[in-house]
Amino acid sequence: MDSVTLIGIDLGKHSFHVHGQDRQGKALLRKKFSRKQLMEFLANFPPCTIVMEACAGAHHMARQLAALGHEPKLISPQFVRPFVKSNKNDFIDAEAICEAACRPTMRFVTPKNEAQQTLAALHRVRDSLVRERVKASNQIHGFLLEFGISLPIGHAAIRRLALVLAEQELPPKLVQVLERLHAHFKYLEAQIADIEKELTREVTEDDLGQRLMTVPGIGPITASVLAAEVGDGKHYRCGRDFAASVGLVPRQYSTGGRSKLLGISKRGDKDLRRLLVQCARAYMQRLERQQGRLAQWVRGMLMRRHSNVVACALANKLARITWAIAAHHEQFKIKEVPLAQ
Repeated sequence: MDSVTLIGIDLGKHSFHVHGQDRQGKALLRKKFSRKQLMEFLANFPPCTIVMEACAGAHHMARQLAALGHEPKLISPQFVRPFVKSNKNDFIDAEAICEAACRPTMRFVTPKNEAQQTLAALHRVRDSLVRERVKASNQIHGFLLEFGISLPIGHAAIRRLALVLAEQELPPKLVQVLERLHAHFKYLEAQIADIEKELTREVTEDDLGQRLMTVPGIGPITASVLAAEVGDGKHYRCGRDFAASVGLVPRQYSTGGRSKLLGISKRGDKDLRRLLVQCARAYMQRLERQQGRLAQWVRGMLMRRHSNVVACALANKLARITWAIAAHHEQFKIKEVPLAQ
């Protein structure tokens, strides 16, 4: 086994399928392990490169393998799929992972540390609570509308639901249902507020998060997500690559020397893309207060393009700016527009 230089692991919940090969690509190892057996096997195995798909549990496994002296690498599953030969099973998947890792132009995913994973989990919980709050609000609006009561749009009207119920004559059973929904709504609001306070506190204590919040339009929520996703920015060649990984670039379908650009590709993290677009829209809503070259560029774009197109273009620019801040350890500085001669 000393000649094994590359190991591909097809991760599972309880079973793990391993494929090992030498420098020439000859298969030397093909075994199935449980989680405990795999860690015991790799703890006594000579240091080598171990490749896995970037899926559930991969980042935790990568940290464990790095502690054992191995070199863990993660590949996006979409880049492994073309290397699956013929029929599909777990051993063939592990072999395909090795094949993909041997490509000289393959792009790998940087393993996340525990703090980044915890922060990502906190954001997912917040998004889930926000969706539940919207659902509870819509149900309250819908039930009242069935009885001819139309509340104003927004959460402010839901917070004053007790006054509405006191003024209207409604069936007692319906009032109980609405009060129960209102209590659930207030609970969700309290949970969301607590999570946002925690995120704000962590961002203010993080150097990168503070520097990211110097970018116009980016607040604590987006800054905390970017700090977890971008990191030091070294796993991206440039800001354009980071923007492309988020899906803020046009899809391309070019052939015969003719370039054909479509809508944005929508690849990568959809939540981060949504937050960047929201930051862009917030910047555009306060455009009259903004100064510098970025504001001038947005004003010029709005004269030629639709506001939705400008929002996506500005989100792309914000993504590239945040990568530059993370990679070069700088802050955002407003560049003044040179006076016309």
